[in-house]
Amino acid sequence: MSNEALLKRSLQAVWHPCTQMKQHEHLPLVPMQSGEGVWLKDADGKRYLDAVSSWWVNIFGHNNPRIKDAIKQQLDTLEHVMLAGFTHAPVVELSEKLAVLTGLGHAFYASDGASATEIALKMSFHYWRNSEKEAKNKFISLQNSYHGETLGSLGVTDVAIFKDTYAALLTQSAKMPSPDFRLAETGESAEDFALRCAKELEDYLAQHHHELAAFIIEPLVQCAAGMGMYHPVYLKRAREICSQYGVHLIADEIAVGFGRTGTMFACEQSDIKPDFICLSKGITGGYLPLSAVLTTDDVYAAFYDDSTAKAFLHSHSYTGNPLACSAALATLAIFETDDVINKNKQTAAIINDKMKVLTDLPIKHLRNQGMIFAFDVKTEQTTFANTFYQQSLEHGLLLRPIGKTVYFMPPYVINETEIDFLVQTTKLSIEASL
Repeated sequence: MSNEALLKRSLQAVWHPCTQMKQHEHLPLVPMQSGEGVWLKDADGKRYLDAVSSWWVNIFGHNNPRIKDAIKQQLDTLEHVMLAGFTHAPVVELSEKLAVLTGLGHAFYASDGASATEIALKMSFHYWRNSEKEAKNKFISLQNSYHGETLGSLGVTDVAIFKDTYAALLTQSAKMPSPDFRLAETGESAEDFALRCAKELEDYLAQHHHELAAFIIEPLVQCAAGMGMYHPVYLKRAREICSQYGVHLIADEIAVGFGRTGTMFACEQSDIKPDFICLSKGITGGYLPLSAVLTTDDVYAAFYDDSTAKAFLHSHSYTGNPLACSAALATLAIFETDDVINKNKQTAAIINDKMKVLTDLPIKHLRNQGMIFAFDVKTEQTTFANTFYQQSLEHGLLLRPIGKTVYFMPPYVINETEIDFLVQTTKLSIEASL
């Protein structure tokens, strides 16, 4: 089939995500054919460096043999079975490993990040109901937060372009001041600003804790807010404040978990344990859809009862899919055997050093957290994001800016030659976009 025919059929049959489809009248889809390491190859043989890990999921590269082999082996025994009333070895083993890594347990599975958010919100709400504290039924989150696009997760999201259209359908939640250090006063340190924001959180909980079920937060980096990064002291204070006032703390580690912020999970950098942790994206190395929510023994115990009404009656058809769990186990095995966290520190140092050449450009807030790198472009052009995206593709680089924020979230297997290409091509694409 020719590329032209494939693209025509895609536009007729596929409604692409997060896309104004009319834009594809002048911005053609890219028909991808294969992948290897950090590279994607289109149907014409052109290569693109996948600098965003295919929406932040592909952490060990495309066509990874260890993850592929795990899926193939599982396929020969059991591809799927319903998890209601049944179990299987991959889901048990994965749940045990995640419990050790997070300090939480009782893993509940779904297929995507937004569903994990929904699960955590519902569990928290239902916990207080089972505990005869039904007044505790509201949630709070940070300004500029993003937790998914299903109705429950949109209720705790604060990105207008995703949320405003559906406002009439949503249970609205209060938004706490974001500790994103770009919002600090001139001369104010990131730590001092984080503590100032935490004080406002404390003041709000002191007044409203009787009606609050949970505070949901993206630890260390608010990704959809343009990679807004903040000091880990905020998480530490948030944990202390939530514990003091009896409000659950939900850590949305969907994007920032599995080594992305420099530790296996971002919460480790504040030495805290949340009441719920939401996981997805990198959990399978980007190979199959999977998400999980883990929680405390106390939360689990509130549902453990003779009454079916007190059970957590939430389900997904593919909950705990054996193939996806096998991919996740292979991903965790790579972390265990390849010293990934320490290697990432070395890679991050190389990327930070290479990015110094970008300081000649009109940019600000050059920043880094683990394997996330970002800067904001100083431009008045409202079309910058689309222009830069197209320029990057033309030069063989897959980058999708968030407004005027350009960021890198590459697979961890990127090497120095590929880093050089990433940085130099980014520089060239910015210069061509201004």
